[in-house]
Amino acid sequence: MKLNRYAILLISLLGSSAAMAQAAVVDVFKSPHCGCCGKWVEHLRQNGFEVKTHDVDDVSAARQKLGMPDRLGSCHSAKIGGYVVEGHVPAADIQRLLKEKPKALGLSVPSMPPGSPGMESAKPMPYQTLLVQSDGSTRVFAQH
Repeated sequence: MKLNRYAILLISLLGSSAAMAQAAVVDVFKSPHCGCCGKWVEHLRQNGFEVKTHDVDDVSAARQKLGMPDRLGSCHSAKIGGYVVEGHVPAADIQRLLKEKPKALGLSVPSMPPGSPGMESAKPMPYQTLLVQSDGSTRVFAQH
């Protein structure tokens, strides 16, 4: 079977998101007692990410070590591809971050909004994923 250049381009584009997710390992720092963190890890795995979990006694200290401001904190922190990911950030937002490669510290979904990945709820609430700069300033990266 002979493929034309458009078919090859389409195949490469379709495979790029999955390949991007598999190219970088997500290191997740979480409490061993938090169930929603495990659900978020499963969400990432279902979306093609390789995830390594690290149970820590003090998630806030791990967050601080990664450079994420406490005011943007949640119940777990992660590191992938040179970025920090804080809280229940959807896998699609992480894939977009890795594709666009903005100059930033990373992404945060502060707190634990009902309806975010790992925090599924019968009454989901709208929430935002924030792009966090190295100085701690933020802008909206995605609306959910």
